[in-house]
Amino acid sequence: MASRLTGRPVTGARTPSGSPAEVTLDGGAPVMVKRGDAPGAVRAEVAGLRWLAAAGAVRVPAVLGHDERWLVTERVPTGRSDPAAALRFGQALAALHAAGASDFGAPPPDGPVDAFIGLAPMRNVRGTDWPRWYAEHRVLPYVRGAVDRGTLRAGETAVFERVCARIPELAGPAEPPARLHGDLWNGNVLWGTDGEVRLIDPAAHGGHRETDLAMLQLFGCPHLDRVLAGYEEVAPLAAGWRERVGVHQLFPLLVHAVLFGRGYAEQALAVARNAAALAE
Repeated sequence: MASRLTGRPVTGARTPSGSPAEVTLDGGAPVMVKRGDAPGAVRAEVAGLRWLAAAGAVRVPAVLGHDERWLVTERVPTGRSDPAAALRFGQALAALHAAGASDFGAPPPDGPVDAFIGLAPMRNVRGTDWPRWYAEHRVLPYVRGAVDRGTLRAGETAVFERVCARIPELAGPAEPPARLHGDLWNGNVLWGTDGEVRLIDPAAHGGHRETDLAMLQLFGCPHLDRVLAGYEEVAPLAAGWRERVGVHQLFPLLVHAVLFGRGYAEQALAVARNAAALAE
């Protein structure tokens, strides 16, 4: 597969089965081969990687070849995180966000409207008002999905609806659409041996920059204090951003509730109840 998509012979395979798999091309270059079974999944990932790369800010693995089902990218040699790299990552992330998007919910150029966050469907429907767009396209669809899967009870949806109705009051000052990675948990942050961070597996779209930062905080990130310090050096966050973290974490928590079950649903409920209390 890697040979067909890159035009170079494969000379070895470190992880020959499964996805992703690491193989070696002629000349010794290691690459990653990833399969995307859902229609449009590879197209969405390729478009997202290229859109992020076009910002010239945070680095991403180069796309070396793809078709509708398979993706080949460069392999990133990874090492240990360190505070200096974290500071540079924060600065670069701020620059990535500042590269912007045409609208909230805008897909990357050539990216599909029907995309994915992990294995969960994610629709990139455009909007101009972030609170309304976030409620309609990033919170409520996953509330319904979690109910359908039985990880949320029907009677528990009311607290999310209350929060969605109050997001205009909770959202802070209006911000322009940012160019988001969209699935920025620590597993998608690679600490390169060259001291530079790469981002993988994007769910890229136009959104609010605090959403990426909230996801980093939700699932943990080494030297997060340095990441945030670097970010604030380049693009200071609006006052009160720490109080808004929970609102932005509702999206990834509900996605995880849909994919992984009741534990994340309970966490989402706790965050929603706290946000609802702040709005009262």
